[in-house]
Amino acid sequence: MNANQLVKGLFIAVPMMTLAACSTTKDVEDADTTNGMGGAGQVEQGGTNGVEIDAIERTKTPEEIRQEQVAALAQVNMVFFEFDDSRISATAGAVLQQHADFLVKNPNIRVTIEGHCDERGTPEYNIALGERRAKAVVQYLQNLGVSSSQLTTVSYGEEKPLVRSSTNEAYAQNRRGVIVY
Repeated sequence: MNANQLVKGLFIAVPMMTLAACSTTKDVEDADTTNGMGGAGQVEQGGTNGVEIDAIERTKTPEEIRQEQVAALAQVNMVFFEFDDSRISATAGAVLQQHADFLVKNPNIRVTIEGHCDERGTPEYNIALGERRAKAVVQYLQNLGVSSSQLTTVSYGEEKPLVRSSTNEAYAQNRRGVIVY
């Protein structure tokens, strides 16, 4: 029975000694900061649990980085055209260069190029003009090295205006090509 009591005593005493050895005191914290540890590994003063706080920045996965890049490109995904025209302007070329760089580096990503027109002209004419605009964007991207398998086109003509108004400013906003990821 003596051995049984000894084992029970050890089951109680060992965890108690372990807890006592793991606890920190103010003297130990002060010794850590005066021993040259500086800011690294300091124990939180305000907390009661003695947890060390070090900021560790989580590294992003390649997929998360790619999603952030797509979100940034989606903010500048439109190129605008002159009235009754499907030529790419210098301003549009700069926007398309950004998209081309991304698409060349990510050959598994596919995009749709939408062609849009303002409300002037017949619906048939505007569908054809929207198609020419979308194809102009595709051709420009291909000239910058984007694979044709990554690009598809659709023309909406005048059916999806960005601005519902009959002013010159609204017309200018509706004459566009949109890159949709």
